[in-house]
Amino acid sequence: MGLTSNYVLALAVTAAVVLFIATVWLWPRLARAGWRTVFGRIALLLATQLALFASVGLAANNSFLFYGSWADLFGQEQGMGEVVTHAAGSREVKVVGRQALDVPGGGSPAVGGQIQKVVIAGQETGITSPAYVYLPPEYFQHRYAKATFPAAVVLTGYPGTAENLLKGLHYPKTAYEQVKSGRMRPMILVMLRPTVAPPRDTECVDVPNGPQTETFFAEDLPTAISATYRVGTQARNWGFMGNSTGGYCALKIALHHPDRFAAAAGFSAYYKAADDVTTGDLFHGDEAARKRADLLWSLDHVPPRKVSFLVTTSRHGEDNLKPTMAFIRKVRPPAQVASIVLPSGGHNFNTWNREIPPGLVWMSRQLSSD
Repeated sequence: MGLTSNYVLALAVTAAVVLFIATVWLWPRLARAGWRTVFGRIALLLATQLALFASVGLAANNSFLFYGSWADLFGQEQGMGEVVTHAAGSREVKVVGRQALDVPGGGSPAVGGQIQKVVIAGQETGITSPAYVYLPPEYFQHRYAKATFPAAVVLTGYPGTAENLLKGLHYPKTAYEQVKSGRMRPMILVMLRPTVAPPRDTECVDVPNGPQTETFFAEDLPTAISATYRVGTQARNWGFMGNSTGGYCALKIALHHPDRFAAAAGFSAYYKAADDVTTGDLFHGDEAARKRADLLWSLDHVPPRKVSFLVTTSRHGEDNLKPTMAFIRKVRPPAQVASIVLPSGGHNFNTWNREIPPGLVWMSRQLSSD
């Protein structure tokens, strides 16, 4: 059974309840003197505490999806990104699974759309990454059979899992509901985590002699998706969005690649590359590359291009309020910037679930299907 399975959580809760009852029931018998009864009391207390901690931990993980599997939890996913050599004409997106949306009639793709689990292979960088692609119902309907659709890349934070975007942040279902209510146009979502070389946090940087993460997201990914699905190849057909690290990546890549992406939304984003034990040395002494990864520096030194930004923060609970306001002030025409500033909200799923619905609506208005 998987780490995020409700059966695992139910089993842990049941064990905690049974052990608690057993402790109360057996305590009078274990109150006698002797090493065996002392050992029994210690064992019952430890077992009960362990079951309680497991229940709380599993419930928290199911809510926030810090870890997607047992291997992820125990640090067994240590392999670096796989470099794959591709022959000419080989497929860049491989579909490895399909699932329906949990909506009325969702079993029919033409009614509820479809979520496809895929593996994206970068022809230029050699990076491969798992992802989920949400195709709206209109993609399968006869009247749209020859229509193209706008698409948005959606990234989690670090470390994150792509499942966060489905189960915790509900991107596909939110997009479905917003289209159904008439607030936004149908849009394809390409959902994955920014960690394409796990467990390293590459901050969407082209690391010297390392993973070329920025190139993967800016070049390989849109090229592969447009070759597989009915998505245009122009900047106006593509957006980028994400939370935390994913938000930083979205803003940075759109800022530096306006020929690829017309819009970017950063939910609780930060504005320069992290530098810690999870990232390692990202720049290898290249000060120009380090400055380029600082978005506030880039806005002052890179000629403005036509791209739209959405940034979010809160007046209480987020530590990115000051740099977000600085980012807004520094955006110059023809670029445009919009913002969502909540009265309060921390760096968590609850806050992002308040920002994602209007963020998706905003994104759909920046993109074109033609």
